Amino acid sequence: MDDTVARAEALGRDLAEVAARGEPARLNRELVAAIGAAGLFDRVLSPDGVTARELCAIRRGLARSCPEAETAFAVQGLGSVPILLFGSEEAKERWLPGIRSGELVAAFALTEPGAGSDAAAIATRAERDGDGWRLHGEKVFISNAPEADVATVFARTSDQGSRGVTAFVVPMDGVPGEPIQLISPHPIGRWVFDGTHVGPGQLLGEVDAGFRVAMATLDLFRPSVGAAAVGMAETALRIAVEHAREREAFGSPIASFQGISHQLADVRTRIEAAALLVEQAADTYDAGDRETLTGRSAMAKLFATEMAQKAVDVAIQVLGARALESDHTLAHLYEEVRALRIYEGTSEIQRNIISRELFRERI
Repeated sequence: MDDTVARAEALGRDLAEVAARGEPARLNRELVAAIGAAGLFDRVLSPDGVTARELCAIRRGLARSCPEAETAFAVQGLGSVPILLFGSEEAKERWLPGIRSGELVAAFALTEPGAGSDAAAIATRAERDGDGWRLHGEKVFISNAPEADVATVFARTSDQGSRGVTAFVVPMDGVPGEPIQLISPHPIGRWVFDGTHVGPGQLLGEVDAGFRVAMATLDLFRPSVGAAAVGMAETALRIAVEHAREREAFGSPIASFQGISHQLADVRTRIEAAALLVEQAADTYDAGDRETLTGRSAMAKLFATEMAQKAVDVAIQVLGARALESDHTLAHLYEEVRALRIYEGTSEIQRNIISRELFRERI
């Protein structure tokens, strides 16, 4: 795993210049293409399947050196793994080659104005139209929207709650949408479906079984959110330690002040703990142990993302005002790290999952 992390970190440094050429809140197609040219999408979309451990290593390494590349890599995977796992041969042949190369950009369209943490509240409907369907509704806070070429879209096909949702692969050309400006620089936006037609070849999995598609994808990716958090925290700690060694106050390096050194010691300890939780969750997925996967993934994501937020905050406190300059790495990480506690299940949802699993166990 360490070798994969190091290689991904080195690649991230090479990609940083490409990432810097992107416009805030706009899709950086040059960056996606560069990631594709480096072969990373080939790995996540391997016919044999990527391991959760490898996915974690790639995201951790990229997050250390180029969070924009880490996000672009992850979102492309989220949007396309459902096609790999559940798509028809027609859909795979149409979309996966372009996604692997980075020529095409994918998205994962689940969230709606009234359906975030409560994904079973999806209101977008897929209404029967001959042998296909017409989509009606709105998707919001979707990464790579509205510029993605193709999206995995979840829509209601019956009124059976989570059992009444179906997944489709949808070409997004012509679907109206708009970007949403957030504090992070990533492309995110909304789409509005007003009768968009999808044919039977665009079905992912089975009708009314879309949550199986969603969970199969999220089970693979959730531990790697924690891995990305670990990577960002490692960079924040490195910057803080380097500064504490060099910066002098009252005649001594500030590293000699216990108030500084103990905070950084705590950050280091939490990073190591988070990394172990992430590795345990990834190994659980790779071993096929679905009985304990949900709880372990939730603990890894919760602890690692909360830890990373604290690590970046401590690092900023150590550096002081200079870390708040808009072009400083820590200021950038401060914008990046906040979203990790929200997407793919908020911290509160992770605690719900952990407590639910806790009371099912015999301790």
